[in-house]
Amino acid sequence: MDLKILKDIPPWEWPNEADTELEGILHDKGADSSDRLLAAELAGELTVIRDGLIDELLSILHDGNESEQIRATAATSLGCALEYADEDLYDDDFDDEMISYESVTKIRESLRRLYRDAAVPKLVRRRILEASVHVPQDWHRDAIRASYLSADEDWRLTAVFCMQLVPGFETQILEALDSKNPYIHYHAVCAAGNCGLDEAWPHISAILTASQPDKDLLIAAIEAAPNIRPEEAAEILLELTGSEDEDIVEAAYEAMSMADMDWDEGYDDEEDDEIFH
Repeated sequence: MDLKILKDIPPWEWPNEADTELEGILHDKGADSSDRLLAAELAGELTVIRDGLIDELLSILHDGNESEQIRATAATSLGCALEYADEDLYDDDFDDEMISYESVTKIRESLRRLYRDAAVPKLVRRRILEASVHVPQDWHRDAIRASYLSADEDWRLTAVFCMQLVPGFETQILEALDSKNPYIHYHAVCAAGNCGLDEAWPHISAILTASQPDKDLLIAAIEAAPNIRPEEAAEILLELTGSEDEDIVEAAYEAMSMADMDWDEGYDDEEDDEIFH
């Protein structure tokens, strides 16, 4: 199987044997390193993640002889598995044929133990922390706080990323919105939206109405806006549906849809026709 073909098509169109193929490539340490790295990345997709793949990813993550990059990628994919499982973990219909309770427990315990191991490379530990917060635990607050207080910009970036998923860091998020580091700034915008941080609204609205904002930052602000001040966001988002950039238009409509906004509020029929046609 050519993994590059899988990467170029939607996961729901992958063949039924994709999970077995990925598992085999990950298990084969003699396979091409670029193939194994791509397999570790693709293994995090919902359509293929299974206990067997999780075991292979955990094996890679624990193996100090593996490259930092594949270990870090394995951690990220394990985070995806946690995210999928967490959505249904307490549901009576939880599909443990895909991801068992035992696998969820193994992932959580492994990530916590390896994060605390100072011998694990920095990149791998950062990805472990980022992955593990998909199911927040008691130890995460102290870990995030320590990372944010670090003089290392990479750790600060990881901390702000994690603040999207772990509550209680409103002050730090507001501080991070003023960061000169574009990646920290981006994730601070995402975090402000996820926690509905009202004090961030002036910053978010300034991005939404800027004449030439960074595109990725603008889309993050579009997604954040309805969670902060939906009524004030509605008019700005509707204006953004007139953008010449299809990605911005799609993001604006999606944001309005997710917030159940009334697209027609405050606009007459003629204006609506211009926007929607």
